[in-house]
Amino acid sequence: MTKSTLTNFINGGFVASKSLDVLPIKNPATTEILIYVPLSAKTEVDSAAQAASLAFKEWRRTPVGERIQPLFRLKALVEQHRDELAQIITRECGKTYAESDAEIQRAIENIEVATSAPIMMQGINNEDIARGIDEHMIRQPLGVVAAITPFNFPLMVPLWFMPYAVAAGNCFILKPSEKVPMTMHKLMELVSAAGFPKGVLQVVNGARDVVDAILDHPAIRAVSFVGSTAVAKYIYSRATANGKRAQCQGGAKNPIVIMPDADMETTTRIAADSAFGCAGQRCLAASVGITVGTARNEFLERLADAAASRTVGYGLDKNAQMGPVITEESKGRIENLVALGEREGATVVLDGRNRKVAGYEDGNFIFPTILDNVSATSELSRTEIFGPVFSLMHADSIEEAIALVNDRAYGNAASIFTSNGATARQFRYEVTSGNVGINLGVPAPMAYFPFSGWRESFFGDLHAQGAHGFEFYTETKVIIERWPKEWSRKF
Repeated sequence: MTKSTLTNFINGGFVASKSLDVLPIKNPATTEILIYVPLSAKTEVDSAAQAASLAFKEWRRTPVGERIQPLFRLKALVEQHRDELAQIITRECGKTYAESDAEIQRAIENIEVATSAPIMMQGINNEDIARGIDEHMIRQPLGVVAAITPFNFPLMVPLWFMPYAVAAGNCFILKPSEKVPMTMHKLMELVSAAGFPKGVLQVVNGARDVVDAILDHPAIRAVSFVGSTAVAKYIYSRATANGKRAQCQGGAKNPIVIMPDADMETTTRIAADSAFGCAGQRCLAASVGITVGTARNEFLERLADAAASRTVGYGLDKNAQMGPVITEESKGRIENLVALGEREGATVVLDGRNRKVAGYEDGNFIFPTILDNVSATSELSRTEIFGPVFSLMHADSIEEAIALVNDRAYGNAASIFTSNGATARQFRYEVTSGNVGINLGVPAPMAYFPFSGWRESFFGDLHAQGAHGFEFYTETKVIIERWPKEWSRKF
């Protein structure tokens, strides 16, 4: 039986792509072809942009209290279809069902925060800024905006952007990852049921041609992106060269510092969950451990035990604690990076290469892997692996550990495990990372706060989520007005 091809969602309906080029979407655990995704043509971005531009004329005039009503309905629909969404995410992305369900919760929280638009859209006023003159600042939507999102969180990351954009009065175009398009297709079914007007929310599937069309289209005012640093730089530079706003989340190499006074049992459990959860394919995963002083031996021994006991399998199997990586190509790239670490002198303490899962022998599985004695000057120590591989370095003091944290190109997240408040404060004060964890392995900001990557992990000024979301998707207008009595019409 021939598998079907997904459609785009344009102007309120599902529309078959004009392109005959398609890619197979494979289950990472079984390698079964689930469906095909079209590689849409640039003209289809134009169709979406024109529909969005037309819809914007009425949507921006819709009172903000009315604009958020479809979001309330969408939240309820996502909750009603939570199990179905979790299964879709697991089938196309590979993570465990529990991880997919947790992703859905974070997505729902962003919808909830976006419904605060009546408050977050408020401006500021000064009466009598000069004698008889009042001044007001108001927020107005940009118009048509777009997002280009990654494979690892096919529901949550699009909802970092989508609810805020439309609540603020914009019309939104999404290009989801061509590796995981099924989740967004399902969400568009729910969007349609939630009662959004035609053209307010749209999805165009595809690859680089669609990306470039978004970046170059004159009607699209702003672009949001999450992905690798190389692509983030490309998107940021091309978008801004075309006069667009851009917020581009890049790669990461997140370190955790383990002090000798840390609770080792809790620390190793949290570190293992951070490093190997979602098969290491999340932008806040711990990928480097820096043990300080006498923490070295106990932490390594406990971590190796926790990693080795982790059950790897198909995410829909109830006992699975870690699933596969997204593609065979990703598996090969990760294994090659482990080999690079060996050549650079690292010790492979736990080797997850060349392992099979019974019943899923063709799956893209890599088991938890730990490398010790990774040199701070090695290529591996600076390369984003994006897989279940944890590298260990060692320092003699908190000052040396902080220097190792800051001597990296990335600045997405950094964490410390300690029972000393002064040490924790020194760490959070001095590290050059945007998301900081204290005795936390995944310092993911709640939807009320911005997702604050720094340095090579973020390009732009305003981040995703919370107040930053509303600021990014609006522009400020200042009105200065005077109404002298002598000018008033007499009745």
